[in-house]
Amino acid sequence: MFGISSFFGKHCDLITEDSSDPQIKELARLLKARSSSPFARSIHVRMVDAGSSNDVELEEGLTGSPQVDAERFGIHFVASPRHADVLIVSGPVTVNAKLSVKKTYEAMAHPKAVVAAGDGACTGGLFSGGYAIAGTGAVSEVIPVDVCVPGNPPSPYAIIIGILKAGEAIQQKSKTSR
Repeated sequence: MFGISSFFGKHCDLITEDSSDPQIKELARLLKARSSSPFARSIHVRMVDAGSSNDVELEEGLTGSPQVDAERFGIHFVASPRHADVLIVSGPVTVNAKLSVKKTYEAMAHPKAVVAAGDGACTGGLFSGGYAIAGTGAVSEVIPVDVCVPGNPPSPYAIIIGILKAGEAIQQKSKTSR
């Protein structure tokens, strides 16, 4: 007979400022600084692949794993941009994906924030200036970007940190729009 812990495997990573991992320290700092408002503690995210090699998507998938568990931080991935507060774009923007990225951004309600995840989304990466790439491939050339998460690919914790920083950007935007 299996025990609960042996069935489900390793527990979630402990998020503390005493951690030796700098990303976990940064995550702990961001979580500590979060507003106590129940409405500020839930972020809904829509992800768009603008031409990546799926490395960022694999790491994004790990954010929902039992070890990382983004849901415990109030981060929920949604299927519709109409339900999203944050848009994550991965990969250099290709000519064919440029319109999809714009339409997804336009379908989101205000206030909203955009995270460019991975070197391709931040700068165009290796494919910058390629024949199938829109401009340099940087997402910021197509839609406004609030947070860049560099890395090839960024870790699941780096992606969560980017989402939380985007949540801070949304709070600032909602304060200035009042």
